[in-house]
Amino acid sequence: MAGKIKQMIDGILAGRAKGNEMLARVIKTKLILKGINPAKYTSQSDDDPAIIARLEKMAQDLCQ
Repeated sequence: MAGKIKQMIDGILAGRAKGNEMLARVIKTKLILKGINPAKYTSQSDDDPAIIARLEKMAQDLCQ
């Protein structure tokens, strides 16, 4: 399924930022610093299992 990475990034941003644009930018910056550029992924991007695993771990860490 193409676009899963984009959906996961959007889910992390929506869950943590809760509509706060400044907080969304901070979270995007954290993702970039951890090696995942949110601007690189679209709904047509191929899914990379390694990136998906990293995003799942980040989502768990951010939600704690």
